[in-house]
Amino acid sequence: MSNQTLMIGQTLWFDSDAMQNGADAARYHRRGGILIDGGKVADRGDADDLRKSYPQADVVDCGEGLILPGFVDAHMHYPQTRMIASWGKRLIDWLNTYTFPEEMTLADPAEARARADLTLDLALAHGTTTQVSYCTIHPCSVDAFFESAAARGMRVFAGKTCMDRNAPDGLRDTPQTAYDQSKELIGKWHGKGRAEYVITPRFSPTSTPEQLEALGALWAEHPNCLMQTHLSEQTDEIEWVKSLFPNAKDYLETYEQFGLLGERALYGHVIHMEPREMDRLAEVGAAVVHCPTSNTFIGSGVFEAAKMASRGIRVGLATDTGGGSSFSMLRTMAAAYEIGQLAGTALHPAQLLWLATEGSARALKAEDRIGTLAIGSEADITVLDLASTPAIAQRHARAKDIWEALFPTIMMGDDRAIKSVWVNGHPVTGE
Repeated sequence: MSNQTLMIGQTLWFDSDAMQNGADAARYHRRGGILIDGGKVADRGDADDLRKSYPQADVVDCGEGLILPGFVDAHMHYPQTRMIASWGKRLIDWLNTYTFPEEMTLADPAEARARADLTLDLALAHGTTTQVSYCTIHPCSVDAFFESAAARGMRVFAGKTCMDRNAPDGLRDTPQTAYDQSKELIGKWHGKGRAEYVITPRFSPTSTPEQLEALGALWAEHPNCLMQTHLSEQTDEIEWVKSLFPNAKDYLETYEQFGLLGERALYGHVIHMEPREMDRLAEVGAAVVHCPTSNTFIGSGVFEAAKMASRGIRVGLATDTGGGSSFSMLRTMAAAYEIGQLAGTALHPAQLLWLATEGSARALKAEDRIGTLAIGSEADITVLDLASTPAIAQRHARAKDIWEALFPTIMMGDDRAIKSVWVNGHPVTGE
């Protein structure tokens, strides 16, 4: 048996930023191939040419399947998997009614591991090969997520969620324990295998200035880590922030003044923004993450992806489960399209796919490793069936090009559209 695997099917990848260049950024082969060697993409191109160049490679013929980079979910909460699709609350009541009670259960290491296993298996079943997750305040919840991901060979990003106010007993730490435990977890996990640690203050309302300062200091000591938090998700949240930080110019400054603004920062939601905030995000090169099913499900507002991208701000895409209402990045792309229509800028299928793959990877500063089929990248691959249901198949049959063929699956597809998933060069679902 060869050490090389040649996947053959339809192939699609990007040579540039599709938010800037649209479909011109994409490279499509009707009959293409991806050569995998040692868990990485070793070559790519026309299938017949690759067969001739690598006659000893084991061939996996995906038929009419569309071979893509694995989906990258840039913002989610694995502790909330069991409470997805909980009815009828806006953000603050939703946290108190559903989220905080659920997160308290992850003080039990066995429960944390079971939740992590469930979440990552659901992600893979939907074609997602990388997740960026908030854990809980409990260090064992971080261990569980990274251990579960390591067992599946997945590249993941996660961190202990830090909160020292406006949360129930059992879900609060302190500035010192947030710093100490996060630092210990960085040493234990960051850069070990495919694990990446993310410094994680939940959001300004649940951290005192002292805790934000401590986490800013920690980030300064470990600048190669990402930092993730929430920003300007709902208007009543923004009013709450103003009451808690009366001297801050705006919501972003509640992070900026404590060293929690930089090019390795990830801000989730980012809907109701002031001009100064937009200017600063663009100036420092920070990334924002679009969470469309969450924004509609809990009534947050309309994120303007095209406007952000036009400012040169890196934009990722995310399910935000459990505030988001689907584990599927296909459904998430569909919601992003719908929100783009409301914002007055319809996103092209190439842009939607790019956001779910390389766009999210760029937000994570990881586009050299994931979200791409570039030579040398890690071989995380999702293969789509573009005619997975009768409704999709009848529309697909009328397609005049790859974008018309793909768009019905983006808009109507679910886990049935996932033909197979490969992680680090190995098949984990499907054929």
